[in-house]
Amino acid sequence: MRLIWTDNAINRIEGIAEYIREDNPTASKRWKKAIYEKVQPLKKFPRMGRMVPELNQEEIREIFYGNYRIIYLIEKQRISILTVRHSKQLFKADWVDSN
Repeated sequence: MRLIWTDNAINRIEGIAEYIREDNPTASKRWKKAIYEKVQPLKKFPRMGRMVPELNQEEIREIFYGNYRIIYLIEKQRISILTVRHSKQLFKADWVDSN
């Protein structure tokens, strides 16, 4: 399967990396690289993440990297990474809008 990053997910990663960069540029680069690496197994194992509990929809799942939720959508031919959010943030339904 192909991995597709939505604009929302890319913008979230850039924003978080920028915030980290203010204190530690090296950590920011490592964090960003690790996020992109973390999702690679989804290509072969798309259901490895758990269903997002707030939605309870089989096709919308999440994996974790540290304190961050990586929320994704399983589609027929691809996996769309919808967003990356800190786990302490309250869930909002618009996080899963793939447009």
